[in-house]
Amino acid sequence: MAEITLPQLGETVTEGTITKWFKKVGDTVALDEPLFEVSTDKVDTEVPSPISGVLTEIRVAEGDTVPVGTVIAVVGDASSAPASAASAAVVPSTLASSNVSAPPPPSASVATEATPASAAPVPAPTPAPASAAPVPAPTPAPASATGSSGTSTVLSPVVRKLIAENNLNAASITGTGPGGRITRDDVLAAISRGGATTAAPAPAAVASAPAASAPQRAAAPKVVAGARDEVVALSKIRQATGAHMVASKAISPHVLSVVEVDYANVDVTRLRVKEEFKTQEGFSLTYLPFIARAVVDALADFPHMNSSLGDNELIVHRYVDLGIAVDLDYQGLLVPVVRDAEGKRLRALSREINDLATRTRSRHLSPDEISGGTFTISNNGSAGSVLTMPVINQPQVAILSTDAISKKPVVIEVPGFSESIAIHPVGNLAMAWDHRAFDGAYAAGFLSRVKLILETRDWSSEV
Repeated sequence: MAEITLPQLGETVTEGTITKWFKKVGDTVALDEPLFEVSTDKVDTEVPSPISGVLTEIRVAEGDTVPVGTVIAVVGDASSAPASAASAAVVPSTLASSNVSAPPPPSASVATEATPASAAPVPAPTPAPASAAPVPAPTPAPASATGSSGTSTVLSPVVRKLIAENNLNAASITGTGPGGRITRDDVLAAISRGGATTAAPAPAAVASAPAASAPQRAAAPKVVAGARDEVVALSKIRQATGAHMVASKAISPHVLSVVEVDYANVDVTRLRVKEEFKTQEGFSLTYLPFIARAVVDALADFPHMNSSLGDNELIVHRYVDLGIAVDLDYQGLLVPVVRDAEGKRLRALSREINDLATRTRSRHLSPDEISGGTFTISNNGSAGSVLTMPVINQPQVAILSTDAISKKPVVIEVPGFSESIAIHPVGNLAMAWDHRAFDGAYAAGFLSRVKLILETRDWSSEV
């Protein structure tokens, strides 16, 4: 018999929610075969079985949150007898019912969060009767610990984060998980309804504001599928992507700035070395690494582009963790991060971008590899877009879209003559930026610097 524990899914990840078991008790499990899916505050990921054998026991039910290192299942050899049907049915039920008060630290975490509200000395409006029992007065439960029924429940890290980021009231979200537990899908559905579940204003505020002038946010019309419609369920990644985009548009005043770049100078080097590069590296040398290299260098001259907004302050990052948005077969986006990109030349950037994109599509990234970016590039040009306004990847203050590069007539200067027309590869670089962090002149200056680097640098030394 071998115990399967919840693995460490990143340096900053301390707990996870089991969202799906791919095997049931009695099933044969192969080495490295997907065994379960776990959701953390960083990412959803499939976890392969570290051993082969027969799944004899499942100790953590779907929907339960447990700390890293918790024994979640037991796998025995082929001759092992699986747990009886009765015991197999009892284990998940027991875990679900004891989830609030029993072993998992998330329960303790919720209790800790709730304690200050009830234990801290808060002056009451009127003296309490001397004979009153020492029971805390009813206070609104924290969003991370209140379910749809108003009773205390444990929320997964992802659910807690989504509720907090979108200023939702957990009490008004109907949970569809085990025992009425609020799942991430429930929160994403609430967000997609236009924030219909946001916490209501305090009674005093409602009373002091004129009812007629209070702005009301219109809810999106509810659509019901008809006989001629097809219903396609949104993937979890698609839902999460949508929720983050809605939140970003609500947080940041987005502005779009665009420059047109002539890539003829890049092609002088790229076309000369592309065959040799592919032979040596095993993948093609595209325009993206050149753009990434130019962005990294331009960030050194315009450091406020590489920052995050704090509480009335701009936190400027003195390093560049460059995010590269990767499409997951039209089901959503993930943004793996090239760490310390400011210290990497073109070839090193090419290798790392290709490696991260490949492992992103095959779902072989760790949570730490898709967190903590300081600036993001979205490579929409690979899909043929001409001009795209991307949505800022919070908590960053800007995101750059690389649009399609195609041959166009351009005016060039010819030594000894005035001007002439030539056919060059040309494409747009479109950047969405947060107007709270800086103004248009700063954003335009950054884009102009990226353009200048691409159009004038001698790239031969980089490859």
